[in-house]
Amino acid sequence: MSTFGNETYESVEQPGKTGAFLFIALFLFFWVTTSPYSVSLNTSSADPLAGNSNFINQIVTLLLSGSLLIVGLRSPLRSTILQPRILLCLLFSWYLIVSVLSAHSDIAVKRVVLAFMTCINAGVILLLPRSDAHFAKLLGVGALIMLVVAYFGVIFIPNIGIHQASDIREPMLAGFWRGQFIHKNAAAAIMVVGVFFGLFVYSSGMRLLGVAVVLLSTIFLFNTGGKTSSAALPAILIIAWWFEKWRWSRIPIAMGGIVAVNAVTLGSVVNEPIRSFVKSLGVDTTFTNRSDIWEFAISAIAKKPITGYGLQAFWQTSDLVYSGGRLETWAVNATSAHNAYVETLLSAGVPGLVLTLLWLWLLPLIDVSKAYASSNNPDVTRLFVRIWLYAIYTACVESLFFQSGSPLWFALMFSVFGLRLQARVQIVSKPD
Repeated sequence: MSTFGNETYESVEQPGKTGAFLFIALFLFFWVTTSPYSVSLNTSSADPLAGNSNFINQIVTLLLSGSLLIVGLRSPLRSTILQPRILLCLLFSWYLIVSVLSAHSDIAVKRVVLAFMTCINAGVILLLPRSDAHFAKLLGVGALIMLVVAYFGVIFIPNIGIHQASDIREPMLAGFWRGQFIHKNAAAAIMVVGVFFGLFVYSSGMRLLGVAVVLLSTIFLFNTGGKTSSAALPAILIIAWWFEKWRWSRIPIAMGGIVAVNAVTLGSVVNEPIRSFVKSLGVDTTFTNRSDIWEFAISAIAKKPITGYGLQAFWQTSDLVYSGGRLETWAVNATSAHNAYVETLLSAGVPGLVLTLLWLWLLPLIDVSKAYASSNNPDVTRLFVRIWLYAIYTACVESLFFQSGSPLWFALMFSVFGLRLQARVQIVSKPD
């Protein structure tokens, strides 16, 4: 049996093969998608952050979400889905309100609904495996399939799987690998998570599978040219080890580190002393041309600090009209703020950011200590902590929160839910 809070759940029949099928199907839905290699950067209209909004994608989304909901509601741990429920209801209710008030409410409301569905799916997926070992096996198989598809693109259709000089948007990326992903930066981020999966699979006793996933992910990562992700991989492994070993370091790492990174990056945009200090360190003060975007976004936030502009309803819309005319900067053509915290302020204002930080920042930090102190498998906790730390740091330079089609966002959510389960549920594995 499993316990959660003061409640006890008798062992019941697990989803079995149905659960395994749904797990792999949902994993591949995010890590491979229903239309891999379909996004071309050879046209000026290509949007590297756009999702696949085709009919097949919509049908698969509904079928997977419906199936997962049915399985989740039949689980003895169904009360753990979408927890903490009050906070998440407040969060999504606020997003819905500001999206209804948005100048582009039709777009924003649809994205809120999709984000809510994705959130439920991220909670249910953790209830599908029969045991920790089964969870590791499913992750390993899913990651290996993802890698096979990625390498297939590089080897057999390099004109799509590798950035080309003919790409109109970013010809300077020629030669960098992206596989089935929409951009080399997206591929790099996923390969970092792939390494985390592989290390977990290895620690679970599946040595060959784990090594294969780690090596293939690492090789692909370094060929994407993603400098930030390549540097983040060893950094996060070290930070997560330190985070686990010394309890006193957890608040400085999880909170102080994020505040410091944002103070340096965003601070260099609005504060001349900080910009001069960063420049004296030999750091690119434009942060790969993000500074113009951040300056523009901060100006827009100042105009609507409470409600924002609705979920993902600001960039490339008529709201980019500034003081009666377009601001003379290329930043108006950006597709995101390239900072999840700034993007959250744009979408839902200060209340939205506070609620988001409570969910993704404060509560996981509390759950981590309880998870480490529990008798649950520490390897599972370690996996969730690595993904969580990597995602909240990556959020300082990429807009990943509430990006419903993003594998990294999905991984962050199931890690947050996973840490809560590790902290509050006594998990009893069933034989595979």
